[in-house]
Amino acid sequence: MQILLRLAKLTESDDSLEKVSEFPVIVESLKCLCNIVFNSQMAQQLSLELNLAAKLCNLLRKCKDRKFINDIKCFDLRLLFLLSLLHTDIRSQLRYELQGLPLLTQILESAFSIKWTDEYESAIDHNGPPLSPQETDCAIEALKALFNVTVDSWKVHKESDSHQFRVMAAVLRHCLLIIGPTEEKTEELHSNAVNLLSNVPVSCLDVLICPLTHEETAQEGTTLDEQPSDKTAEKETVLKNNTMVYNGMNMEAIHVLLSFMEKRIDKGSSYREGLTPVLSLLTECSRAHRNIRKFLKDQVLPPLRDVTNRPEVGSTVRNKLVRLMTHVDLGVKQIAAEFLFVLCKERVDSLLKYTGYGNAAGLLAARGLLAGGRGDNWYSEDEDTDTEEYKNAKPNINLITGHLEEPMPNPIDEMTEEQKEYEAMKLVNMLDKLSREELLKPMGLKPDGTITPLEEALNQYSVIEETSSDTD
Repeated sequence: MQILLRLAKLTESDDSLEKVSEFPVIVESLKCLCNIVFNSQMAQQLSLELNLAAKLCNLLRKCKDRKFINDIKCFDLRLLFLLSLLHTDIRSQLRYELQGLPLLTQILESAFSIKWTDEYESAIDHNGPPLSPQETDCAIEALKALFNVTVDSWKVHKESDSHQFRVMAAVLRHCLLIIGPTEEKTEELHSNAVNLLSNVPVSCLDVLICPLTHEETAQEGTTLDEQPSDKTAEKETVLKNNTMVYNGMNMEAIHVLLSFMEKRIDKGSSYREGLTPVLSLLTECSRAHRNIRKFLKDQVLPPLRDVTNRPEVGSTVRNKLVRLMTHVDLGVKQIAAEFLFVLCKERVDSLLKYTGYGNAAGLLAARGLLAGGRGDNWYSEDEDTDTEEYKNAKPNINLITGHLEEPMPNPIDEMTEEQKEYEAMKLVNMLDKLSREELLKPMGLKPDGTITPLEEALNQYSVIEETSSDTD
């Protein structure tokens, strides 16, 4: 390993990377180190003793602004990723001692050739060329290393930390708005960006959206002062450069995340690894940032007009997410239901309107909301407006299935009272038998909305009635 460290220019000497003829040797040495560290526990321990992480950071600083040595940066970053993956101690060393967060963020800036127009805004050239394969690979390795460095960074304790995370989020926004050399590489790049955004404190994710500049609004022949301010006028707009705009805010990055989520749903496999990170990210963004939630609500849950089909039937994003609410994977169905619930401002009546009671029952049972109500988080009080089509169809909508049904004939209308009593007792006896054989357990709702065995629920209600009765 010491021989390889010397050949890879990872020694303590101040050798600069001037001899181009040495570059292939450096790259191959780094490749060998990657393989050895990955496969050998002894090599992993030696890496700690030799302080390999610090040496790799020093090498990155020597070549961070030089594009013609991308292969060196790529395998340096890959080795850094492996070390931070295999040793949790190295993560904290990278984060605090070696200043890995700003260093790796600068590597991403260099790979993307970012030009800043404001503190947290970069210039996006939609007509520019895609990233080269070398730049894309380098960016992917940097994203993976940054993920390990920030994996425990849910809370920001210092103003400097907040600034670093906002800069990183702005770089990741830029990452979402560019493309790689192939569709597969673009998806891999965006996937790693989504994973890293999940580590960014939610308070710093506001930089994913930004107000329109005067130049951008001028492309539509309007000014910022002419932007609609009434709540009813908060509608999506598409500028001439295809930028997604909502309520005067640039939502392009959020739209990319939404499209990425839909592609992952359409794949139909590996939902837990491929879909849950972006769903979780969009859920947290919607919960913390009102403009993001309203834009996503407009895209995912537009005002209902056609309610003839069940909510899970169709090809819209809403239909696909409602289908996931009954997925066999518990984690997938929980996060899909949670996302829709947050878009509905955690109001049960609004969620049932878009999903039906049957699809939402699992979430409501877990949250203790089967009896109705709303979640614990606070949202703005602006009301949803129903379309005339929905208002006319609402009396005939089946609350369980969530779609319009023609009135069905009542099967007991033509029965005599004796027949009704006979069928009722027959049903009671069947349920009693199933209960005694423990094939099913009758359940009831407690006053707090959670499910409990029926006997316990009845006892709680009787106690409440006794304590609330007037003794005068």
